[in-house]
Amino acid sequence: MSEPALLVEQVSFAYGRRQRALDGVSLAVPRGSFTALLGPNGAGKTTLMALVTHLFRAREGRIWVCGLDLARHTCAALARMGVVFQRPTLDVDLSVIQNLRYACALQGLPRARATARIAAVIERLGLGGLERRPVRTLSGGQQRRVELARALLHEPELLILDEPTVGLDIDSRRAIVDHVHDLCATDGVSVLWTTHLIDEIRPTDQVVILHRGRVRATGSPPELTRTYRVPSLQDVYVRVTAEPS
Repeated sequence: MSEPALLVEQVSFAYGRRQRALDGVSLAVPRGSFTALLGPNGAGKTTLMALVTHLFRAREGRIWVCGLDLARHTCAALARMGVVFQRPTLDVDLSVIQNLRYACALQGLPRARATARIAAVIERLGLGGLERRPVRTLSGGQQRRVELARALLHEPELLILDEPTVGLDIDSRRAIVDHVHDLCATDGVSVLWTTHLIDEIRPTDQVVILHRGRVRATGSPPELTRTYRVPSLQDVYVRVTAEPS
């Protein structure tokens, strides 16, 4: 079997002398899978995303991206990754296409390749007709699709999304969830999606439940409901997050 797209091994992290935000976290994102990192606010999801994307450095444990040690081969590992952060990071005074061209330049894509990739992601994410509009004039859902398009420009093997539907309406949330699942199914992109919303998870997804900095359960929704002998993933979640530290 090939190595996972993402492998996190015994990662711990603390902010100063306070209680650890993460305590011995291990998880894997299989190739081509949609893996949902599920947990309540304060579980440690965003801290883990900061470590995986190398915004913070993991001092305890190791992180592997597509078989590359993130600490030793940082640039090569990050080049295989696309990221959509929880907080919007587009330049709202630039147009959609200006944001995408700037991202291509940062990735070092040749001009012809950049033009082709921009056209491809605009079509894929239904952004046609919005190319010249300033980002600030777009709806929240449209802005999220631009951020997703930007993350896909360099054709990453691994896509990291940190609560990408926060603040969106129901239809926009559903559209983003559908787009990303489609990337897994048709393009073989491996996805790590953090959320606290059960309805964003499908029965075929892999689930990692994080609570108080520790992994409490892993498996597909059917596997977890069988293990805990409850009727739904919501019931699993309630039981696992009610357990003491």
